[in-house]
Amino acid sequence: MPALDASLKNTLGAPTAKVLAEQLDLHTVGDLLHHYPRRYAERGELTPLAELPLDEHVTVFARVADARVLTFNQGRGKRLEVNITDGSGRLQLVFFGKGIHKPHKDLLPGRRAMFAGKVSRFNQKLQLAHPTYELLDDDTDAGTVEAWANELIPVYPACKGLESWKIAKAVDAVLPSAPEAADPLPPALREGRGLTTLPDALRKVHRPQTKADIRTARDRLKWDEAFVLQVALARRRHAETQLPAVARKPVPGGLLDAFDATLPFTLTEGQQKVSREIFDELATEHPMHRLLQGEVGSGKTLVALRAMLAVVDAGGQGAMLAPTEVLAQQHHRSITEMMGELAEGGMIGGSELGTKVVLLTGSMGVAARRRALLDLATGEAGLVIGTHALIEDKVQFHDLGLVVVDEQHRFGVEQRDALRGKGKQPPHLLVMTATPIPRTVAMTVFGDLETSVLDQLPAGRSPIATHVVPARDKPHFLSRAWERVREEVGQGHQAYVVCPRIGDGEDEPKKKQAEEADKRPPLAVVEITEQLTRGPLTGLRVEMLHGRMAPDDKDAVMRRFSAGEVDVLVATTVIEVGVNVPNATVMVIMDADRFGVSQLHQLRGRVGRGSAPGLCLLVSEAHEAGPARARLGAVADTLDGFELSRIDLEQRREGDVLGQAQSGVRSSLRMLAVIDDEEVIAAAREEAAAVVAADPGLTHLPELRIALDALLDQEREQYLDKG
Repeated sequence: MPALDASLKNTLGAPTAKVLAEQLDLHTVGDLLHHYPRRYAERGELTPLAELPLDEHVTVFARVADARVLTFNQGRGKRLEVNITDGSGRLQLVFFGKGIHKPHKDLLPGRRAMFAGKVSRFNQKLQLAHPTYELLDDDTDAGTVEAWANELIPVYPACKGLESWKIAKAVDAVLPSAPEAADPLPPALREGRGLTTLPDALRKVHRPQTKADIRTARDRLKWDEAFVLQVALARRRHAETQLPAVARKPVPGGLLDAFDATLPFTLTEGQQKVSREIFDELATEHPMHRLLQGEVGSGKTLVALRAMLAVVDAGGQGAMLAPTEVLAQQHHRSITEMMGELAEGGMIGGSELGTKVVLLTGSMGVAARRRALLDLATGEAGLVIGTHALIEDKVQFHDLGLVVVDEQHRFGVEQRDALRGKGKQPPHLLVMTATPIPRTVAMTVFGDLETSVLDQLPAGRSPIATHVVPARDKPHFLSRAWERVREEVGQGHQAYVVCPRIGDGEDEPKKKQAEEADKRPPLAVVEITEQLTRGPLTGLRVEMLHGRMAPDDKDAVMRRFSAGEVDVLVATTVIEVGVNVPNATVMVIMDADRFGVSQLHQLRGRVGRGSAPGLCLLVSEAHEAGPARARLGAVADTLDGFELSRIDLEQRREGDVLGQAQSGVRSSLRMLAVIDDEEVIAAAREEAAAVVAADPGLTHLPELRIALDALLDQEREQYLDKG
């Protein structure tokens, strides 16, 4: 009986082991035991021949009706045609050349077999060319036939060179090793939750006798995944509570109170509650790690700014890290405007309670940069807003107390670590994201951060109406969309037009890719700007903004747009986050089907930021019945970002929650579905916290330690360390 860490080569032979390793990343006996069936077919419910889908890979069970060999090319070529039937319909199998000898011998009339292949059409008839097949013993015993017909056949995620039944045979060879599996669940937890043992779950998931077996196995295996992941996160949280930090207690009568006194509105209940949570944590001697998520426009920046001011009052400095220069400049501008004379500490006309607020980006001039660096090192500047430039070695802080990261998923782990290393002791950390994250994903991806949610919109925000404009089916809808833009501008408002591509010649590869795939290239800013100024928006002040413009030009365009000197801004997604122009009321998104659901929701949040209602038009040529249109329909139907992020996640598949948070790569979660298994994840989180609190080093749970090591291979461990 091979051990679980034994190489598959010894058990299955080199050729099979090679395919499993290269195609499915399965190297050891244990890997293969955790390669679970994707679904289970009952022989009766395998694809009936009457309903075969064209161009798809199918597995069918059928009986050979007849077979004949035909010659062609004046007798030089041979073709074997086999007709099979399963009672519901007939299908032709064809084999050519040397490939006909074995099937000619095997597939005699009356034989039953499983056949797998891709359905194609030839001469108006469906056929499988060169299918692989597995003959089934024809025992005459009726009971055996019935058992055979009702057996649950595991269908494995297969690959080129290994059909599902070959994988099943490989699993048969390693299944005797299942009792060796180290059980990561503490016995008390397993019994308390009524879960089966791991060896039993592995046997039942691979070779179930009944549907109840499958349920039992899945319930157990889901728990393993959720629990081990939550233990990893709980240990990280525990380790961080052991780190020292400087407590930053708010000082009455300081900068924060002075700032609050100048606000022309009162904070929403949500803002007050979240601020209290943050202030309580800043006052402790361990670093805060908090995720602040809020709907687009719920006032996260204000909450973060108040936290930074409280830290300045307590003698520290606050740094805000933004993903792009446009955003950093935008934050700097809006924060200095909000603070007024309080942002002019040490300057003539500034308040004596005030502090300096500096901007630091990669494209600043040498003199401005030197001045900013000096202000940070001496502590003259209490607040700094910057891009990745903040992370460089040259940047020294006087006493960094709080780091605010805006738009979490755009920063790599290394960048956050580098910034954290700038403090004398680890600074407190607040991560803001406006891409709402469903609770379960927050518990997995950001499981090492405590979460605060802002779900009320500030008073005076207007609702946004969203409509899909089907440009291909109804071109007059698009003309009407441009009329709506002119009407809004006529009433003194402004508009955005968003395109997926820049179109300045540098993105030729994108264009080529599209043309090769017989699709037209995505619409581009440069082309659309020209079309609009000559056509439907002629006479309006139209300008463009994209990521490849010089930083000063970008800033100048944004300033003109903010000041109302530009009517229509044609842009790429550089305006996706944080751009705040309350007078902009309408947004037209071209080729909207080329954007993700959460991204459309983000973009839409740029309008309706003032007192006039916002309008968002999603222009698309996507087919009315297709999935892309359904996605756009979902965005038009709801303004609830949390609901949309669930839809987005369901469509992307979880991807690897621990790997690329946004992609659909092979998941380390094989059983657990982040959205559907909310209860399991929440329960596992509680159990994990209790286990780690009682035994942080897991000294009494060696099996759990082994499972943790397997899950957290190096790269994932770093990724998890979002803090």
